[in-house]
Amino acid sequence: MRVDAVLGVAVLLGSGVTAGVLFAVALSVLPALFAMPTATYVYAHKLLGRNWDPTMPAVVLSTTASATALAFVTDEPAPRALFAAAAVLLLGVSAVSHLANVPINRRVKAVTDPASLPPEWTDPRPLWRRWHLLRTGLALAALAANAVAVAGV
Repeated sequence: MRVDAVLGVAVLLGSGVTAGVLFAVALSVLPALFAMPTATYVYAHKLLGRNWDPTMPAVVLSTTASATALAFVTDEPAPRALFAAAAVLLLGVSAVSHLANVPINRRVKAVTDPASLPPEWTDPRPLWRRWHLLRTGLALAALAANAVAVAGV
C-alpha cells in the first residue's frame, strides 16, 4: 500500500472526526449549555470536558502531521497546496483550542461550588461559543481541503 494512500485515509478520518465533534458541539451541546442555569452549566461543563482533553489534541495534531507529510510527498501542485492549507487550518484549530477555549475551561473547572459563584465571576459561555465557532469553521474548511486533495491525488 502506498504511503500517500494511508496518509490520505488518516487525514480524512482525523479531519472528519475533528470537524464532526466540533460541529456536534456547536449544533447541540452549546444550545443545551446556554439553556441551563449557571450552576447547572458549570456542573455540566465539568462533566462534558473530562474526556476531550487527552483525545482531541491528539487527533488534531496527528491529522495536522499527516496533512503536512502529504504536502511534502504529493507530486501534484493542487493537492499539495490543499494539504498544506489543511495543515495550517488544523494548526489554527489547535491554537484556538489551546489559547482560547482551554483557559476558559480551566476557569470553569476551578469553580468549587457552582451554586455559590463569586460576585466577580462572569459567565464564559458567550466568549467560549465565539472561539468554538471559529475553530469549528477552521475544522470544516480543513476537512473540505483534505477531501478535495485526496480526491485529486
